[in-house]
Amino acid sequence: MAHRPDSWKFIKNTVSGEAVAYLPAPLPPTPPLEMECIYPLLDQANLALGRLDGISITVPDPSLFLYMYVRKEAVLSSQIEGTQSTLSDLLMYENKEAVGVPIDDVIEVSNYVAAMEYGQRRIKEDFPLSLRLIKEMHEILLQKGRGAGKQPAEFRKSQNWIGGTRPGNAAFVPPPQEHVLDLLGDLEKFLHDERGKVPALIKAALAHVQFETIHPFLDGNGRLGRLLITFILCVEGILQEPLLYLSLYFKKNKNDYYKHLQYVRETGDWEEWLQFFLKGVIETANQAVDTVRNILKLLNEDRKKIEGIGRAAASTLTVHHYLLRAPITDSKKIEMNCDLSLPTVNSALKNLLSLNIVKEITGHSRNKIYVYSQYLKIMSDGIEPN
Repeated sequence: MAHRPDSWKFIKNTVSGEAVAYLPAPLPPTPPLEMECIYPLLDQANLALGRLDGISITVPDPSLFLYMYVRKEAVLSSQIEGTQSTLSDLLMYENKEAVGVPIDDVIEVSNYVAAMEYGQRRIKEDFPLSLRLIKEMHEILLQKGRGAGKQPAEFRKSQNWIGGTRPGNAAFVPPPQEHVLDLLGDLEKFLHDERGKVPALIKAALAHVQFETIHPFLDGNGRLGRLLITFILCVEGILQEPLLYLSLYFKKNKNDYYKHLQYVRETGDWEEWLQFFLKGVIETANQAVDTVRNILKLLNEDRKKIEGIGRAAASTLTVHHYLLRAPITDSKKIEMNCDLSLPTVNSALKNLLSLNIVKEITGHSRNKIYVYSQYLKIMSDGIEPN
């Protein structure tokens, strides 16, 4: 593995004078990456992404699967930052029902969903993956809740650090604020540089570390840095839809994740990080393929059950389809969204209950809440709070 001690400068913190801060060199690394140890994993990762991209097309309505997958990622990425929300909590909040965790946790996850969806929409409109887009997403990410006072949409103008009570005893001190804009400018050039074409997965891996090291905001850096990975793959044409999110892999391997980030900073050795990253892509893509297959199996089984009930099958299938977008819901919301009368909705829900496709979770005679529990269970795999 190549050690590049000259590619990372270590400087005294300008605030206290006591801490070592990291000042990364522009990407790509110099000397060039030693790709012999990387190519086998890169080939496997590209194959795994190809399988994921291919199977996602087989889902009857890919937008519904993406709708839930985005929410799963939002929960996982926020859990890495310490929130305790589950996917059920988020869906209950979106359904305007009470949740079982502090409301700030759920608001934080909801903001993340909004920022992700905004970024996806802008990219599909051919807006470039740029510092401007990152700032716009940051504003949404911190629009309400705990982060609202942390200068949304503004690159930091003061020193920050990770761990400890001050830069002098911190686990990691990012570059001083006067370097942030220049470093971000170099990163943006790297993202758009077509001359020395870097494979998309390698570009995403390098850019993630660089962004996390610059740590350009007072809050939200980790979540935006993880989103950057997926957006790069979409912009580069590796994924048609943003279905690959590494937060579950990073959460499961949290200590190794942070260790690899720091090892790059201390040694300039990118190759070990790239191997760790590509193994995560392979594992995550394969898990996503399994999730799609399990969902397709569930949908086929449940639709066969519904088709066997006779004349009421059409309206019941309509409600069942809506549950893919809102697996925790109530009859009034189904009525509003499915263009069905309330008696027809209630009849369909009765059918789904008798077929053991949905469950009612309140036990009340009024204001009932229904859950498509098996679907939610598949989508919630790995989301248990720490």
